[in-house]
Formats: sequence, C-alpha cells, structure tokens
Amino acid sequence: MSSGFPPPDEQMELLLRGAVDVVEEDALRQRLERSRKENRPLLIKTGFDPTAPDLHLGHAVLLRKMAHFQQLGHRVVFLVGDFTAMIGDPTGKKATRPQLSRDEVLANAETYQEQAWQVLDRERTEIQHNSEWLGALGAEGLVRLAGSYTLARMMEREDFRDRFEKHEPISIHELLYPLTQGYDSVVMKADVELGGHDQLLNLLVGRDLMRARGMEPQIALTVPLLVGTDGAQKMSKSLGNAIAFEDSPREMFGRTMSIPDELMWDWRLLLTDMDQDEIDRQKAAVLDGQASPRDLKADLAHDLVKRFRGPEAADEARTEFDRMFRGGGVPDEIETQLVPAGLRLFALLADYGLAASRAEARRLIQQGAVSIDGEKVRDPHLTLEQGTKCLLKVGKRRFLDVEVTLETPSAAITE
Repeated sequence: MSSGFPPPDEQMELLLRGAVDVVEEDALRQRLERSRKENRPLLIKTGFDPTAPDLHLGHAVLLRKMAHFQQLGHRVVFLVGDFTAMIGDPTGKKATRPQLSRDEVLANAETYQEQAWQVLDRERTEIQHNSEWLGALGAEGLVRLAGSYTLARMMEREDFRDRFEKHEPISIHELLYPLTQGYDSVVMKADVELGGHDQLLNLLVGRDLMRARGMEPQIALTVPLLVGTDGAQKMSKSLGNAIAFEDSPREMFGRTMSIPDELMWDWRLLLTDMDQDEIDRQKAAVLDGQASPRDLKADLAHDLVKRFRGPEAADEARTEFDRMFRGGGVPDEIETQLVPAGLRLFALLADYGLAASRAEARRLIQQGAVSIDGEKVRDPHLTLEQGTKCLLKVGKRRFLDVEVTLETPSAAITE
C-alpha cells in the first residue's frame, strides 16, 4: 500500500521553514520516514494557555507551523491549557503571574478557538483540554509528578535563576507549570511538540518525563517570537505593538505599514507563503534601489489583510491607505463618540481607544501627534466645551468624530 505522505526531505523543507530549535532534527527525519513507511500520521501537540481573549499575529506564527503539519497529513492537536492556565506560565516573567479562574480560562479558550480557524483547518484539528487528565491527578498524583524532577534541574532555567539571585519571590506552584506541561506530552504520547522559542525549556521537560517512563521522547520544535510593530520587542497587546486577528482591515493594513522596513522580511517568512528565494530577491532589489520598500510593505499588508479578511477587504484597505496617506485624505467611515464635557484631552484619548494608556496619550499630545479639526494641540489638560463637534486625529491613522455632551466626569478631571 502506497503512503499518502510526501518524502521526508520534502516534509523537512516545509517544517524547518522559520524554525529556531529542533530537538532533535535527525530524530524528526527518522519519525517522518517511519510515518511514511507505516502510513501513520505523527501526533503533533501544541498547547495554548488562554490567558487573554484575543489572538494576534504573533500567535499566527505558531498556528502556521501547525498548519504546515496539517498540510503534510499529520494529526494536529490544539491543546487547551485550561488547567495549566490557572497556574500561569512563569516563562520569561519577572514576577508571579496572577492566577485566572476556570470561568475566565474557558471564556478565553472559546474565543481562541474561533479565531484559530482563520489559520488552521477546523475539520482536521483535534481539540483537547488538559484538565481532563491533570484534574484527575489529585494531590497524590501531583506529589508523585513533582517527585520525578529535581529542584536543581528546574533552577537551571534562566528566569527562575535570575529571580532567585535577585531575591524576588518564586511561588511553589510556578515550579509545577513545566511539569504539568510535560505530563501533557506523556499522556498524549506526542511525537512532536510545538512552541515559541521562549518555551524550549518547557518542551524539554516533556522529553525528560517521557524518557524517564521508557517512552520515545517527543521532538521539540520552536518558532521565533514575532517582533511587534515597534520593531523592538516581541508582539504583545500589553505593549501596544500587536496586530490582532480581529482588527479591522484598515487598522491591520495601516499598522503593518508602520513597521520598520527591515522587519518586513521576517514577517514575510513567518506570516506568508512567499518562498525564501523570492524574499531574498526582493530584499536585494531594495538594497540596489530597484524596488521601493514602501510598495513591498504595502504588498505585505495587502497579503495579510487578504488572509484574515478576504480579497475585497484587502483591496479596499489598500485603496483607502493610498488615498489617506499619499493624498492627505481621511477615512470614508469614522467612528462617532459622545464624550462628556470636562474630560481632559489625555483622558479622552486613552478612554476612547486612541492611545494605549493615559501616559502614552500625554506623550503623543506633547509631541504634536494630536490635532483637532486639523490644528495641532500640545496641552494634555485641554478640555472641550459642551456642544463641541470636532474631528480628533492621532498620528497618521487614528480618527474619531467627537460630540461633547453635558455630563461632567468629575473623577476624570482631577486625575
């Protein structure tokens, strides 16, 4: 009987695209060969702790790698960490994360899954919840699990070691997180576990636990952490440098256009299907002055909006962007908000979504990035009188029609 899987070399080419760590690459090739010979798909595990409701393009990098395995015919499991999310992943954290309730986790998980189908094949993706087996462990099971790993080995992690040396608190439950994630792999008998590059140590714990139980250890494959729109830090909604799956086509297009030129090559590699040869060709054309980085970035923005919102929305977003920023226009559709009189400008910007925080709002105003009806304003404490109707513009892309009402928010005035 002939196998439906492509040759291992062909599979490896796709699976290693954009990968950072592969532990171990030779073992992965051997499993792909065995899978093809036996006509049996590998089980690919990827855990998602739903600690927030929205997915952004940083998550898309990992989801795309899952989709690569799906394209090759393998069995992909979207593991909802409804148990581990209540512990909180300590990876890279300088302080103990706040623990979530089960209701919060489940609500976030539902949103995660619906958004994930924009990248994954819904019909070919299995959903599992690790509370099914971790919740059943009970106190005795957790004690036995904790007994299978040493504190010395756990403290080899840089994040734990740094916090310990700085006399910063490390809660005991944080030490359980890597163990519970590794136990997921034992129960699922995972062939491959995927994760972000910062998750490598957690993935390696899974290998250790499987090996200790006489199992063939999983392959650990990690992908890069996508740099956000600021061009400096990993994409994160809390840092204000993220593009969410649910952002409007106009916002997704405009925020992509705001990234530094040099960042678009990594975005091309990690977020689109453009092959490396074409990426290299475009990069060389920019360096030689034969291609405009702005035009190539607009092509990238169009491709991303098309992927998440469809071709018609992508065409409209590009047309509107060209009209706004090359022709100096304003969007055809601008949200209108009724704003209480007496609200200071910096509070208005933050409270109505034009700035990520009140501190950022003050900074934007003082830098001259805010205008009212086309006139720049630099006083963060400016208030608008009742009955005022005006157009607020923040930066190049954010607009809000404002109509001031009689209500006066006394608390906001004194902040």
